[in-house]
Amino acid sequence: MRLRAYFSRFLKKKHNRLSEKDKIFKNSLSELLGYPVNDLIFFKEAFTLKSPETKKKNFNYERLEFLGDAVLGCIITSYIFQKYPNANEGFLTQMKSKVVNRKNLNSLGEKLKLTSFLLNKDQNTTLSENIHGNLFEALVGAIFQDVDYDKCRDVILGNLLTQQDIISLENKIISYKGLLLEWGQKEKINLRFETSEENFANKVVHFRSSISIGDKTIAHASEVSKKKAEEKAAQRAFYTLQKKENINGENQKNTP
Repeated sequence: MRLRAYFSRFLKKKHNRLSEKDKIFKNSLSELLGYPVNDLIFFKEAFTLKSPETKKKNFNYERLEFLGDAVLGCIITSYIFQKYPNANEGFLTQMKSKVVNRKNLNSLGEKLKLTSFLLNKDQNTTLSENIHGNLFEALVGAIFQDVDYDKCRDVILGNLLTQQDIISLENKIISYKGLLLEWGQKEKINLRFETSEENFANKVVHFRSSISIGDKTIAHASEVSKKKAEEKAAQRAFYTLQKKENINGENQKNTP
């Protein structure tokens, strides 16, 4: 207790030496996380973009993103295991994937407005399409460095990702392509994906994907990337097949 009191006084003095900008940054983070942030340096790293300047010191969000990915996976896996005591391994795996997949993390990061915490972003900065999810994982890594595992888990499941957020994902489809392939394998139906590049006059490249069963094409779509084209085509194929076949996006929790 004496040691904790000593470090508490030390951190308080350190806080008093913070610049006005750092105090605002720290107070905003503390309000978001629901606890008084201890060491601001972790969060500064989590909200620093990679640049020629930060690359030299290796001080940007990427290392904490790597750590946060592992910590978040562990916390969510444990939570889902306890939340669904009668669920089979397949359901648990899919639920974890739904929570930690890039699209969902992007949505969470955007909802929390994490890009507003970036320290080295200016008007000319171009952010990647996955920056919200990357920052979410980096923030988890920073929290884990700042407090112990139990506190980190409580902050994530209490302030950043609620129980309702997880429950709402139960019947959500995160990959139509994966769902189609799983259905095809189960029903012994050979689904064939064919994707090719389409080049336009202004050097814009699109990808056209088609899905066939036997010699019949059931859906096709074009997008700016191969992955997006296949997913869009799979979504269209899903709704086409849903009208004719026993195919759906729900997972049976208790199926052996």
